[in-house]
Amino acid sequence: MSQQQISLPAKLINGGIAGIVGVTCVFPIDLAKTRLQNQRSGQQAYKNMMDCLVKTVRSEGYFGMYRGAAVNLTLVTPEKAIKLAANDFFRHHLAKDGKKLTVFKEMLAGCGAGMCQVVVTTPMEMLKIQLQDAGRLAAQQRKPGVMCAARLAATNTVLSRSYNSFPVAAAPRAASATQIARELLHTQGIQGLYKGLGATLMRDVPFSMVYFPLFANLNRLGKPSPEEPAPFYWAFLSGCAAGSTAAVLVNPCDVVKTRLQSLNKGTSEEMYSGVVDCVSKLLRKEGPSAFLKGAGCRALVIAPLFGIAQVMYFAGVGEYILDNLPLGLLSP
Repeated sequence: MSQQQISLPAKLINGGIAGIVGVTCVFPIDLAKTRLQNQRSGQQAYKNMMDCLVKTVRSEGYFGMYRGAAVNLTLVTPEKAIKLAANDFFRHHLAKDGKKLTVFKEMLAGCGAGMCQVVVTTPMEMLKIQLQDAGRLAAQQRKPGVMCAARLAATNTVLSRSYNSFPVAAAPRAASATQIARELLHTQGIQGLYKGLGATLMRDVPFSMVYFPLFANLNRLGKPSPEEPAPFYWAFLSGCAAGSTAAVLVNPCDVVKTRLQSLNKGTSEEMYSGVVDCVSKLLRKEGPSAFLKGAGCRALVIAPLFGIAQVMYFAGVGEYILDNLPLGLLSP
């Protein structure tokens, strides 16, 4: 990547378009990942990703696979834009006299990008997980004798009204992201939306520290010469390879984050007081393999998501849009 002046508006446009396109393509797989990570040993509603998607379509319809997508589509633009622009910003300022960055400095830039993005990522994930996991809880509820009123009374009020209302035969009424956000702000304040912030940092900072240096070095291999950019297909493949590798490496942190951010619990599903408590209970009750739940789904989500992002980013879509806007739209 060249060290020229960074055009922040263009980077924001690139990140936003890439995020919207990517999320639209892979969101059903992300939904399967959340449901697989949240189900406990001995209470599996789904055998694997395909089984989860088939059962979701049967019970909730095609658009059931896109539960929580509105939250992602709304917030993925600032999230991806912050992540990509922050990494570019830190790389720009860590470079000296146009020299190639060391791997350590590339990791440092990625660390900075990961820390910046959690401002948007944490509330986005918090709301998305409640909506995505609703179908799994409803499936549990439909099984005779699985849920009890005492257990339901202990759960979050909005989510209990929305997903777990009796009688069992009645179809659950899904709460909106706005309802959930309003209830969290009313009962817990702004920190309610940032539940699981520590686990999100544990996931996103190492992810960015692995992803950005790995992508930069893989992408460099495809350049015809040091001055020329890599072809778009190489940028896409580099983004896919770096994204899937980083996603699998940090999957244990993603499992912990998902469990901590799930406000509503099914029968016999324990609550967690924090990251350490969650890790110890997962190890004791479900074994080390629990930390790899949804790893395949996560790799399938992240690979095209970041592949598309890098193509948009390096193709200069944002720059093209800004260059072709009528000047009147840019003036105050």
